[in-house]
Formats: sequence, structure tokens, C-alpha cells
Amino acid sequence: MGMTMTQKILAKHAGLDKVEVGQLIEAKLDLVLGNDITTPVAITEFEKAGFTQVFDKDKIAIVLDHYTPCKDIKSAQLCKQAREFAHKHSITNFFDVGQMGVEHALLPEKGLCAPGEIIVGADSHTCTYGALGAFSTGIGSTDMAAAMATGLLWFKVPAAIKVTLKGSLQPHVSGKDVILHLIGEIGVDGALYQSLEFAGEGVSSLTMDDRFTISNMAIEAGGKNGIFPVDEKTMEYINGRVNRPCEAFQADPNAEYVREVVIDLDKLEPTVAMPHLPENTKVVSEVAGLPINQVVIGSCTNGRIQDLRIAAAIMRGKKVASNVRCVVIPATQEIVLQAMKEGLIQDFIEAGAAVSTPTCGPCLGGHMGVMAEGERTVSTTNRNFVGRMGHVTSEVILASPAVAAASAIAGCVADPRKLS
Repeated sequence: MGMTMTQKILAKHAGLDKVEVGQLIEAKLDLVLGNDITTPVAITEFEKAGFTQVFDKDKIAIVLDHYTPCKDIKSAQLCKQAREFAHKHSITNFFDVGQMGVEHALLPEKGLCAPGEIIVGADSHTCTYGALGAFSTGIGSTDMAAAMATGLLWFKVPAAIKVTLKGSLQPHVSGKDVILHLIGEIGVDGALYQSLEFAGEGVSSLTMDDRFTISNMAIEAGGKNGIFPVDEKTMEYINGRVNRPCEAFQADPNAEYVREVVIDLDKLEPTVAMPHLPENTKVVSEVAGLPINQVVIGSCTNGRIQDLRIAAAIMRGKKVASNVRCVVIPATQEIVLQAMKEGLIQDFIEAGAAVSTPTCGPCLGGHMGVMAEGERTVSTTNRNFVGRMGHVTSEVILASPAVAAASAIAGCVADPRKLS
């Protein structure tokens, strides 16, 4: 049998002509990523193991994004530890407050991810970079320590699910609705340690921001990674960003998949995931009118410029409902500047929303939008587990930027197609 995109990338980085599902390999890494929560743990293990130098200062990225600007003394101590390590080892791609952004939006923007590469990160949403045709996956902090020292990691070659996309998205439907629909269909463990390989003529209709969103949430279906084929939109995105040779891999026609899931993009509707799992999906019209207390627009899933444009178009000239707090968090400084240039920040502020500097913030219950007892948030983030964004009795409804913006204006869960 032939190989999938993921299997071809793994084979090349392991120095092999072919790999098979379940095979254990040792592969060379193109980039190792950590943040202000996971890097300090990795540093402790790195030093405990007796390592004194990193394998390549240009192939490590440390992004202080989760609890920054630091919310308390503990977060400040963690950032200090990461900062000192980065300076000691002259880490080229170290991003502190003022330069940093939400890591999975920042790295592609900076040209640190390219087709055909292997990128690992001590953050589960590292799978985002599959949008560029890379094999990217989350690892633990101990693995990050070993990766920083050696530039190598062991992998078990994953089986694959083929996700065939047909047609094109309708107005007010985006990549977030695609991935929520898929997770709702296969479940949060439906792709457990498998590669979600996207294919079909519908791929070409998706923007790069849509693809980043979809790949980002592959982990929410249990996936080892998500990956898109490289096409003209991919190459247009990396042009001027990536300044090194890269190689795009296409799946063989006879590649083996454990199953195929077909999604007709034309028929998708705005979709939400109800508490407390991303698989608890409903089309938004089924739950419209449900009272809410807060809306969060941002994160590594939906804090990109397309997301802000969609939200601003809905909120422009309107007001956030009096019973709702709305927090907008652009994912990077470049996105902030572009949003300012386009007048989007003004749209949000005039509508009554708070606009934050880039941070993960409320997504993991850190800061900038933590909920109290019994509160409910419509959020463009990626997880809605119990207590994820605050008190254990609070609730998170996952949604697209369009649904989130419409809900902020309506004061309840709302269908953006029906907002006058």
C-alpha cells in the first residue's frame, strides 16, 4: 500500500523509504515549541538530566502567551524561568510580552512552520500547523526537554482517517463549523492517535485561516495530528514568510485509511458545541435564545484577522447586550495592527466590547474573562470541559466568530443568519 501525507513526512525525517502503521521510529525535528506553562517544567527536566546545551538555538521557539502579561506572582516566576533559559541558550525565537502572540497563530505568521516539516510542541494544539502541510503534534514537557537537547523524538506511525470535503461554505459558516461538525460526527475519541487527513475539492474553497482552525482542533477528536494538502493558497501564505527550502507531500492514491468521512460544505450550518464536551454539537438554531453572560472572541483557534473581520462585520454599528460582557482578543500583535488599520478595533470598542492584548487568557481559565459560579460563555476557543473557563458550575459553549458576535449583540445564543 501507499503512504499518507503524515506517513511520508515521518518516513523522510526518519531516513526511511517507507513506514507502516504502528511502526516505532526516531525522527529528526524541525522545530520544538514551548510556552510559559510547559517550558519551565521542560527546563527543570532538561537540567535534571544533565543537559548543558540545546541541539539548535534556531529550532526552538518559546512563546510566553498563556498567563501573560503576568497575572500573578506564580505566573511571573514561570515566565522569569523561561526568559532566563532563553537568554542563557541564545534562543533565536523567544517571544516575550510585546512581541509574543498566541503561539499557534504566531509561529506560522513568523514563518517558523513550513510544508513537510515535523514540529512538536508542549501544547496539545500544536497540531495547528497541519494547515500548512506539516506534521505537527503536541508532546509532554519531558519530551520537550529531550527534544531541545537532541533534536530527535520517537513516534509511533499513526493510522489515518480521510476527511473528504465537498462543495463550499455558505455565508456565516466557517472552518470552526466544519471541525465542530466533524467532532460531533466521530466523537472526542473518534480519531484516537490517528491522523486526520483532509482531502477533496472542497479544500480549495477554504481560506488558510479556516484550515488553521480545523487543524487546531484535530486533538479534540483525539487525533495525533490534522493535515491539509499543500495548494496555491498554502504557497501564497508562506511566500515572504518562509525563507528556507521546504517540500510538500501528497498522499499516494493507494494510501490506506481506516475510514473515510465525507462532509458536504454546502450543507453545513452554524454549529455550536454545548457543555461539557466538543462532541456535544447542535446547529445553532436548536439552542438559539439560551441566556448567556459572556462572549469571548479570540484564541489560537479563532483569533486571526479573518475571525475579527467576521465578528466586526456583525457587531459594527450595534451594541453588546446589557446583560453580556464581550472580550475580544486578537491573537498576535500583527493582527492587532491590521485590525487597527481596518477600523475593527474601533468597531469592537464602539459596540461595547473590551479589546485585550494578545494572550490565551480566558481559554484555560487564566485571566481576562474567568467566569463566576453558574455563568455561561459563548466562546470561539477550543475546549468546554467542566471548569475550563472558571467556576466548576460555569459553562462554555464553543462557537464560530459569527455565532459569538451575534450572541454578544442578541444577549443570548443567536444565529448570525437571523440577526437583523
